[in-house]
Amino acid sequence: MKILKIKYSEFAVKDLKNFNPAERQLVVKKIQYLAKNFDELRKTKKITELKGTKYKGQFRFVVARKIRVIFRIENDDLVLLVLRAGKRKDIYK
Repeated sequence: MKILKIKYSEFAVKDLKNFNPAERQLVVKKIQYLAKNFDELRKTKKITELKGTKYKGQFRFVVARKIRVIFRIENDDLVLLVLRAGKRKDIYK
């Protein structure tokens, strides 16, 4: 089982600041969980590859009922790059 390194984009950092402290803590905990268990989660509906050329190579991770994280795996460095984090209704804009 390989553990992915986590990097946050500037957008993701701004997105995290928009959450209240409890939600922010939940999102960060779930991202750490994702980095440790990517291969197992990939087999579930928690992770889905996004469709469309704009989203090529990007995945969605369901953190909570209304919270999503958009990320991609960079190169073979096993780096989980968090692109966006936000409420379901706003994340895909």
